[in-house]
Amino acid sequence: MVGEGTGGAVRVLHGVWAGDALAVWAETDPSPASPPKDAHGRPRPHPFALDARGLHALLRTPGPGPVTARAGHLDLTLPGEVHTPFASTGAPGSAPAALHPWSVPALRLDAASAEALLASAPPPRARLGPSLAHLRAVRDFAERVAASGCVLPDLVGDPPRARWRPAPLDWAEEHLSALTAALPPSARAHLPGEPPDAVARACVLAPLELLTDAVARRLARGPRRGAAPGPDGAEEAAPGRRLAAALTGDRSRVDADTAARLRGPLREWRSRVRGAGRAALLFLLREPDRDGPWTVEFWVRSVTDPGLRLPLEQVWRGEGAAWLPADVGTTALADLRRAARHHPPLRRALRDLAPTRMLLSTEGAQEFVAEAAPRLSGAGFSVVLPEWRTRPALGLRVTVEDAPRRRGSGGVGPSDLVNVSFEALLRGGEDGSAEPLTEDELAELAELARLKRSLVRVRGRWMEVDPGQVSAALDLLERRGGHWMRTEEALRTAIGAQDTAPLPVTDVVASGPLGALLDGGAKAEPRPLGSPPGFRGTLRPYQDRGAAWLRFLGELGLGAVLADDMGLGKTVQLLALLTEERAGSTPPGPTLLVCPVSLVGNWRREAERFAPSLRVHVQHGPDRPTGNALARLVGACDLVVTTYGVVARDAGELSGMPWHRVVCDEAQALKNHGTRQARAVRSLPATTRIALTGTPVENNLGELWSIMDFANPGLLGTAPAFEQAVSGEEGPDTGLVRRMTGPFVLRRLKTDRSIISDLPEKLEMRTWCTLTPEQASLYKAVVDDMGERMAETTEKERKGLVLATMTRLKQICNHPAQFLGDGSALSGRSGKLERLEAILGEAAAEGDKALCFTQYARFGERLAPYLRSRLGVPVLWLHGGTSRAEREEMTQRFQTLEGPAVFLLSLKAAGTGLNLTAANHVVHVDRWWNPAVEDQATDRAFRIGQRRDVQVRKMVCVGTVEERVDEMIERKSALADSAVATGEAWLTGLSVEDLREVVRLSPEAVAG
Repeated sequence: MVGEGTGGAVRVLHGVWAGDALAVWAETDPSPASPPKDAHGRPRPHPFALDARGLHALLRTPGPGPVTARAGHLDLTLPGEVHTPFASTGAPGSAPAALHPWSVPALRLDAASAEALLASAPPPRARLGPSLAHLRAVRDFAERVAASGCVLPDLVGDPPRARWRPAPLDWAEEHLSALTAALPPSARAHLPGEPPDAVARACVLAPLELLTDAVARRLARGPRRGAAPGPDGAEEAAPGRRLAAALTGDRSRVDADTAARLRGPLREWRSRVRGAGRAALLFLLREPDRDGPWTVEFWVRSVTDPGLRLPLEQVWRGEGAAWLPADVGTTALADLRRAARHHPPLRRALRDLAPTRMLLSTEGAQEFVAEAAPRLSGAGFSVVLPEWRTRPALGLRVTVEDAPRRRGSGGVGPSDLVNVSFEALLRGGEDGSAEPLTEDELAELAELARLKRSLVRVRGRWMEVDPGQVSAALDLLERRGGHWMRTEEALRTAIGAQDTAPLPVTDVVASGPLGALLDGGAKAEPRPLGSPPGFRGTLRPYQDRGAAWLRFLGELGLGAVLADDMGLGKTVQLLALLTEERAGSTPPGPTLLVCPVSLVGNWRREAERFAPSLRVHVQHGPDRPTGNALARLVGACDLVVTTYGVVARDAGELSGMPWHRVVCDEAQALKNHGTRQARAVRSLPATTRIALTGTPVENNLGELWSIMDFANPGLLGTAPAFEQAVSGEEGPDTGLVRRMTGPFVLRRLKTDRSIISDLPEKLEMRTWCTLTPEQASLYKAVVDDMGERMAETTEKERKGLVLATMTRLKQICNHPAQFLGDGSALSGRSGKLERLEAILGEAAAEGDKALCFTQYARFGERLAPYLRSRLGVPVLWLHGGTSRAEREEMTQRFQTLEGPAVFLLSLKAAGTGLNLTAANHVVHVDRWWNPAVEDQATDRAFRIGQRRDVQVRKMVCVGTVEERVDEMIERKSALADSAVATGEAWLTGLSVEDLREVVRLSPEAVAG
């Protein structure tokens, strides 16, 4: 054993729950002392366990606060050799170690002291071992249960003692199962010979119950929380007060007489709670057939299966169902009384001994929908409103007609005048159609709008309308002659981006080019481009349609967003358009193409390959021409290629050139509207504009607006107006977004077999990894440090702290050596690296090639030689410092290498401009937390030219920030897909509580 004076060695604190107490012991670094002598069959003293005096000193240091502890010994079965146990920081080798009995000095802490210890940071120069880390997770769960009021009083033991116990809850059971599955072996080391599965749940339930009691007592001594009602009746008042004192004071003992009088009521109370956990009250609003009253019906529903519902009227008639608890009527009345506190008119129903419904006038129903339903839902009740409430009932039909003198002229310009007229429609017929409203119906609506009625009945159908919108719409409709507008203004009105239309535009009637644009005909069947003279190559059918669509919008003077998936050939489509334009008798002026530096060479090579007749100039580098020399060059060129950086620096000079068209490649570079480069690009005058991007939406729809505002300035209005127009109760109205942007955005996906049928499958999957104890300890320390510093930071400092913490946590999930930066060994210290080796090893065994992405260049520098030595195959490493020549040489080598190979790439450096179809495995070691960036990287392999299925693995550490952010990103990706993805900066906007939930370490994160 090691005494108190063991220098400054780091202690590792361990603990097991033994009986009704937490037994804590500690170890220091193993010393070369002689092994302990045989103890004649008894457990031998652990050679580097801290003695009782050292334990007392350790727990007295600042950190866990005052604790009450009794000294003793604990017999444990630990892994190791016969004469020496292994240190908990890791055992040599990978084979399962033998278990041997050892005796350690221990301090036994009662539940209150244990709760205080587990709730605090470890003492200085000490860290928690896996067993205490797991018990801390149990304590955190106990606090969640107690703080939410999900506890019940009980009497246990003889003599009886008062105790708070967790209430039976469905969500708690799921968490209990996770805690049980994550129990580390060291937490049951005091129970030798017992089957692990048999004792695991007991090792969680025992501390959970006692820690819940300790937390509930601590909370009860503070400000009064909302608590469950106690036993009813004056007869139990005195015993009830004694029970309350025993539940909140230091003494939990209850005398026998009090216990005898309380056991029955407490048992009944627990039974009611169990029943209440299975059924809950539901309010269902029914509309009247004609002029009768509205009805709010009372139902009960199953908590575990919300699809099971039953009217309360049937419950009172005794027509129950098997899933209903016996006392469902009692709990339903209690719920109804609670609901009446949120909506007082419900008290009228409580006058009935068996209430079933509440009748309302139309005005009352209006109040219920607008005010009561949100309050009741917020209080936890289910409220079912008529389905028509979620569907706008009234809309407008917009008819756009060319001026008579322009009909048949073959085109219309953005400044030409067109006639726009409006018609009110009633939506939602049985066949989904919309029909015009009659003048009498409009007059009736006008009167209802004057009376501020929001629930109205038209053609036998109830609907909810906004009286203000109806009044404004009627004013608009009074102008029978229509409205003369410029084409651009008419387009804004037709797509719903113009505030001229107070009701949703649900139908558009237009002919000619505008009709083709708005009804999608321009995309589906444009005038074919064919094979333009001077174009070398054959366009696929979808590429021909794309180039023709670009031409169509250009002829209307409108901008376009070509948002095809990476690898579908946006470059070829633009080059075909430029070639066709210059084959005519009056070729237009030059096109300026703006792209990232990494793509300048690619555009030049692709132009030489597919459109050698085009005169191309690259405006880049310190010796780029300026002034008259530049003007002469531009006048003699068809295509000028430059970079975003050059445009930002030379915006004044470039804006003076006669550009016919400005094209932005990788147009997501414009997503931040206020940046210098975005402002510079928008300042360039041109007849028409094109944005090329594989990711029109990355973080939010505001970025789509920014790209659209480049392509068609002002078409969608201001950014705040756009966001307000598309906002809905449950997030953006993606249908409206599609209608507003769809005519100007063309997006095709590689996975759409109607677009391209000869591309193989892309199989995406998550690869779940666990942390080693070392990783978990570092992770917990970073989270604790963030929590302590969060309360002391300003808003600006907080954002920096959050981003720094996210980086540290991701580095720890990768490998401790990356976080520590100490050049230490890589092997055996990271669950993620172990899985990566296995994945790449299997790919190499099959003779396959793999791409492996990391966002951390320094980690890649260490990973490349490590994988080379472990896998025995070529491992190439490309990063931001790789020269263009080296980049091209590596790409060529990887594509032509015979046999297996790994290409390790820095994610940001390799996201664009590479064709690596020799690989059929893609592994994202760490997550950029931006699906668009990750998909771009994946598309290095999954693109035209790929002949095999591509397996894409995204590595995620379970129970960590990686898993929780991955879930959030999946939801954001769904937004991007439905509207036409995310870095970690958005995390700085989370509340402190949400942030703590995101970064917390779950028990399942650590391998047992």
